[in-house]
Amino acid sequence: MMAAAKRPYCKPPPPTTTTTAITSSSGQNHKRLRPSLPAAAAMDGGMEEEAVAPPPPTTMTTTTPPQPLLPGLPDHLAQLCLSPLPPRLLHAVCRPWRRLMYTPSFPPFLSLYALLDDADADAGVSFAAYDPLAGRWDALPSPPMPSPPPMLWHPSFLARRLPLQSVAAAGRLVLVSGSTQSLHPALSRPLVFDPAAPTPRWQLGPRIPLSPRRWCAAGAARGRVFVAGGVGAGYDPAVARSGATWDPAASPPPAAAWEPIPPLRDGRFSRDAAEAVCSGGKVCMVNLRTPGAKEGAVFDLRAGRWEDMPPGMLAGWKGPAAASPPDDGETIYVVDEERGALTAYDWGADRWRTVAESDRLKGAAEMTVAGGKACVVAPGGGKVLIVDVTPPPPPPPAARRESWAAPPPPPRMWEVAAPGGKRVVSLHVLPRMTRPE
Repeated sequence: MMAAAKRPYCKPPPPTTTTTAITSSSGQNHKRLRPSLPAAAAMDGGMEEEAVAPPPPTTMTTTTPPQPLLPGLPDHLAQLCLSPLPPRLLHAVCRPWRRLMYTPSFPPFLSLYALLDDADADAGVSFAAYDPLAGRWDALPSPPMPSPPPMLWHPSFLARRLPLQSVAAAGRLVLVSGSTQSLHPALSRPLVFDPAAPTPRWQLGPRIPLSPRRWCAAGAARGRVFVAGGVGAGYDPAVARSGATWDPAASPPPAAAWEPIPPLRDGRFSRDAAEAVCSGGKVCMVNLRTPGAKEGAVFDLRAGRWEDMPPGMLAGWKGPAAASPPDDGETIYVVDEERGALTAYDWGADRWRTVAESDRLKGAAEMTVAGGKACVVAPGGGKVLIVDVTPPPPPPPAARRESWAAPPPPPRMWEVAAPGGKRVVSLHVLPRMTRPE
């Protein structure tokens, strides 16, 4: 069977420069924002073959049978043989295999999803997904924004962007909170995008309990959207102390209602947008990212109660935070904006250990972690810095016996440029988008 995989029954494409996983920001193909899904069927071959003139009309028509994925096997069995292979290998071999990778029935690889701001004009927000195998950004369909829509900039806050809070939960991108031009909550219902659906599109979720809100703590907790605190059109102590969770995988999205959680002790999480990150069955959040007197809170999902944040965790929470998914250990990472250090939290010792340190991490704006990669938005949103946080392999036994064994090498880092004319506001890692066949 492996011999068949090495010699597929299809013509290999001409050499291209887009088969690396996530290439350097110097590649111009990163900056091209491809159209959204109605034109996605043209993406497969648009970068690989030059246009040719149509053949002259003839009186004889021929039908070319579809090429099998593997000679001598039905396609459904060929999929079982191909699914364990590395995505980069499949993408590099031939077009039928590449097309297979973007179908709903094939195991998806991970892509980077970004909320974008127009760098040249006030054109509102847009969304795009970075395909690490093709090395390009593809535009998402425009979500059905309410009227008035959420805004990222306001005349009263010239030096500060208004938060539009999004969450990655259950393999879906969910918009949960934003502000209108009049500084009122913009979203009464979450907007949900499922990239792995047969036809990816946005859908509306159920109404947020008590009141639409902004400047809340939002995150993902074991596949559910988690929201706590925030303010409505005006300050309401009941809203500022309330919280709820919701399962975006319910079909259709409005089918499952929000489930309330016990209220916060006070309204401390209503002054700014905050990340809620889940680790070890506990949701952790800090009310202020900027320097100053910060307060933290921890919600125990199993016990259903709020707890004080460990002092070591609170002291080291000095920038954007994210947690790896459950299959990656649910480690909490924070970027120290001043020191330019990516740190990981150790629950047992209540301390942070430095994973990577670089001047390129100073002033980090946002971050996400998945697939063994920490993706950090650089200041200004012009690029995303990728840090490989996969633990290094253990040294061989001979090296472990030697006290002078060399320390592990620093994590590998590389950059991905934002689409041309755009700035990255926030980002998540989700399954790649399905493409129409």
